[in-house]
Amino acid sequence: MTFQQLVLPFEDLIGGGQVLGIKRTRRIFVNRDLRLTGAAYIGFDMDYTLAIYDQPEMDQLSIQATAQKLVKRGYPEHILDVPCDTQFPIRGLLIDKRFGHILKMDRYKGVQRGYHGLRQLSKEELRTLYQSKKLRPTTPRYHWIDTLYALSEAALYAAIVDSFERRGLAVDFTRLFIDIRECIDEAHGDGTILDAVLADLPRFVVKDTELAPTLHKFRSAGHKLFLLTNSRWSYTDRMMTYLLGGSVPEYPTWRHFFDVVIVAAQKPAFFQQRRPLEERVGDELRPATFPLERGKVYQGGNLHDLERLLGVTGDRILYVGDHIYGDILRSKKESSWRTAMIIQEMEAEVLAHDACASDLARIDELQGKRDKLEDELRYFQARYKDLARQIDAHSAKGENGVTLTHLSAERIRSKRGVEHIRALLREVEKESILLGDRIDKRFHSYWGSLLKEETEKSSFGDQVEEYACLYTSRVSNFLAYSPLQYFRSPRDLMPHEL
Repeated sequence: MTFQQLVLPFEDLIGGGQVLGIKRTRRIFVNRDLRLTGAAYIGFDMDYTLAIYDQPEMDQLSIQATAQKLVKRGYPEHILDVPCDTQFPIRGLLIDKRFGHILKMDRYKGVQRGYHGLRQLSKEELRTLYQSKKLRPTTPRYHWIDTLYALSEAALYAAIVDSFERRGLAVDFTRLFIDIRECIDEAHGDGTILDAVLADLPRFVVKDTELAPTLHKFRSAGHKLFLLTNSRWSYTDRMMTYLLGGSVPEYPTWRHFFDVVIVAAQKPAFFQQRRPLEERVGDELRPATFPLERGKVYQGGNLHDLERLLGVTGDRILYVGDHIYGDILRSKKESSWRTAMIIQEMEAEVLAHDACASDLARIDELQGKRDKLEDELRYFQARYKDLARQIDAHSAKGENGVTLTHLSAERIRSKRGVEHIRALLREVEKESILLGDRIDKRFHSYWGSLLKEETEKSSFGDQVEEYACLYTSRVSNFLAYSPLQYFRSPRDLMPHEL
């Protein structure tokens, strides 16, 4: 008996022509295989993770508050009106406080581009200062810009350096950056920034209506959730109430979404030091007791005590955060926690990458053409040298005639072949540079791609790959996946496998 395969009317089921799947801008990207079924607890940072800030508004607020504090320290009042391009910095930049430069590095810590103020440094300047000797980015001379919170200080630093030098004013680059850092920390510490945010949350915080359903979905699948934030209790309570309060009837308050709430955690010290975990009772702090209770609020603590009190360790915990160092790198280095990094810029990064598809394909095509031409060049160069040796040998014997004439003609043809191929290679290189510049501008007008630098990963991209098991643009992207999802990383190819 012969059976005929039935064709199901899938197009009718999905509305005719509708594309199944998750939009690339909302996908979760995988560096290492991860089964959500293995995560007994899923922990979350708050700022820039659960709470997504409006970056331009936050940058302007931080810049204004910092500039005002700088003026109180004796800086000229004109810095209050200095044009400050908040689109200038990206994460993963390195401040060279000695020279007032802002740099972008590749995965090998090689500086490939940089700015002094808003003036782009030349290739020769970069080679002289950073490429002719080993750069040590962890020394006090340098400062990493690795959070969205820190973008405003890089923007203000570049703007003031640029303004002072245009006015012919002397600049102590190191002192200026230290003052900016201290002033922005002071503005956060004394409430100048945080009070302004709390006074107008809709202006500064993007409320994600899919956040509560995402957390509920995790809980419904049996995952336990915890909040681990550096923010203080008063700020955390106001922010989380705004984000989650009244969003799902089953949760009387935002605290009911979480099995454990820890504030003022002081990450990355939380992962490295043995600070005591305390329970907040009103305005009082008491030693925390086991078991940790849902609905209570805890403060401080450390990695080891948290694992002990939760009753789980290592890869049974998935932690979701935005800070490559404080959340992702340190938790990965000090424990075997699994990690998911929130990179708000990923949506723009993916859109730019997709817009460059034809240019990227052409770059690959040119690379293949370059490889072929270089093989041909090596052949003609070797042929030319071999013919030159043969001509010398015949000439040394005093020979002259058809053989020598033929060899000389062949050498001329080989030389012309070398010159022709070199001309083609120059054309390939010229087109590649133009395409590379065009691709960079689609990502970011100053720095190109956040995660790449030329053909390599950027220093930031390298850290994301090494320490983040997963990365995505926002927590609510998990809503489109099963809470028991098995995230599989793509096959990692070495150059000889390509």
